Amino acid sequence: MLKVGLTGGIGAGKSEVSRLLVERGAVLIDADRIAREVVAPGTPGLAAVVEAFGADVLAADGSLDRPKLGSIVFADPEKLAVLNSIVHPLVGARSRALESAADENAVVVHDVPLLTENGLAPLYDVVVVVDASPETQLDRLVRLRGMTEDDARARMAAQATREKRREIADIVIDNDVPLEDLRRRVTEVWDELVRRAGAPRDASQASRSSSQASQE
Repeated sequence: MLKVGLTGGIGAGKSEVSRLLVERGAVLIDADRIAREVVAPGTPGLAAVVEAFGADVLAADGSLDRPKLGSIVFADPEKLAVLNSIVHPLVGARSRALESAADENAVVVHDVPLLTENGLAPLYDVVVVVDASPETQLDRLVRLRGMTEDDARARMAAQATREKRREIADIVIDNDVPLEDLRRRVTEVWDELVRRAGAPRDASQASRSSSQASQE
């Protein structure tokens, strides 16, 4: 099994890259989706969030009002840290369970938005960073997701810098390109991941070091 950490700044297009990797045969473990599941109505995770932030973060149907909670935590690093301390251990436990169920020869891609921020790179055999310029990120968040510019900038500022993400990358996928170019690049990356998955673990680690050096 090859464990791949896939990350990128908000609006960089990581979801599109993960979708393309799944098309090519990857097993996807989506941290964002799991993060929603662990705070679904009736879960201990949601109870802990309500205890920390109050019942005002609930929607009328009893589910988590994610936009309201987001507006609170992304404007306050301390509150964001509290939320992360609740959600991240739950996400980690569920992710490990899903990984253990995958085939031993699988390429398992962990889609982890805050991989850089939480120092998780050592958990993976390969770290893939989807990269886009801040201008591209901002445009996508405002135009495609309907965020206000202030909200988009606050969410970008709450994440690691572009430079920090690139520092921990073994492979960088440039997503300041047309979709067809992105597809070609993802195919190249997939071929490399399959090659590494078939290599002995020590050879895979050596390849990782070589690839990381080539990014510098």
